[in-house]
Amino acid sequence: MELLRLDLQFFAGEKTEKATPKKRQESRKKGQVAKSADVNTAILLLGIFLLLLFLGDFIREKILGIFRHSFQEYLLLDLTEYTVSKVFLEMSYQSLIIVGPIMLIAFVAAIAANLVQIGFLFSTEAIQMKLNKIDPIQGFKRIYSLRAIVEMLKSILKIALVGSVAFSVIWYNLDGILRLSQVSLGLALIFLAKLTVQMGLFSAGALLFLSILDYLYQKYDFEKNIRMSKQDIKDEYKKTEGDPLIKSKIKQKQREMAMQRMMQEVPKADVIITNPTHYAIALKYDESKSDAPFVVAKGVDFVAQKIKQIAHENDIVTIENKPLARALYSHTEIGDIIPEEFFKAVAEILAYVYRLKQKL
Repeated sequence: MELLRLDLQFFAGEKTEKATPKKRQESRKKGQVAKSADVNTAILLLGIFLLLLFLGDFIREKILGIFRHSFQEYLLLDLTEYTVSKVFLEMSYQSLIIVGPIMLIAFVAAIAANLVQIGFLFSTEAIQMKLNKIDPIQGFKRIYSLRAIVEMLKSILKIALVGSVAFSVIWYNLDGILRLSQVSLGLALIFLAKLTVQMGLFSAGALLFLSILDYLYQKYDFEKNIRMSKQDIKDEYKKTEGDPLIKSKIKQKQREMAMQRMMQEVPKADVIITNPTHYAIALKYDESKSDAPFVVAKGVDFVAQKIKQIAHENDIVTIENKPLARALYSHTEIGDIIPEEFFKAVAEILAYVYRLKQKL
């Protein structure tokens, strides 16, 4: 029996359950999300090389224009403070035209890659200084952990695949490369630029394929790391919903307060209809509040006896009517107007009560 108890405790603490929405939200606030850095790199490279594919001619003409203008204009200017400032501003502007689109596409690609993976998230906790990050023992464990081995295998796979793709592009264009010595410098540079863009696009595509697989792995690893034990779920429920023992005490206190308020209304009733031992219904008729009598208190057994006791202490008339008492208890709640089918029976009882009070 002792061995069985220990085994059950062991399994109760094992993290086998999926994380709750609250646990996921807390992890997200800490910056702990399923994210692959390779997705960012792949989308960034793909975006830049696509830009070079479509704007390559424009960038080439701009660069040649800078060289042409420099040799034809800037070298002939007198070296003064004004001319140096003018050349600097013009060169900065032309450089911005060339580099600006590349920087813009890189910025957009970086944001898009993060939005695709994790949506909008801003967390400062992930960049906070933590002493355990510089702990040599913890660092040694991270270096020789299973995750480090997986990352190493991923890096080898990326190098092998991207290298193979780049080599394939070079091999496919090998004839053109061998003929470079027979063409002009301008045509050779154009060919090399196109070859570079081709290698970049195919390599980015291969890296994007790997990054998707890596993202799936990161998602699996993230789900595994945030798993919870059955005890964790119970503890979270207690924190969120409150301890069941405390909740039961609160509900008990609420019932006692409701019972106290109900008993305070019994002296205001016109009549108490009883079973006579098990049910008690206190009714009141007030023309200013409603067009029909309404229930001010009701109860069974001990509560019914308490209602009758308070009624007796305050000279409230008690009428025994078993079917009516049971029916009113089943079909009404405190504060409800009695149903229409009971109007006649209750009206006769109230008429009798009013006649009885006039005699007194």
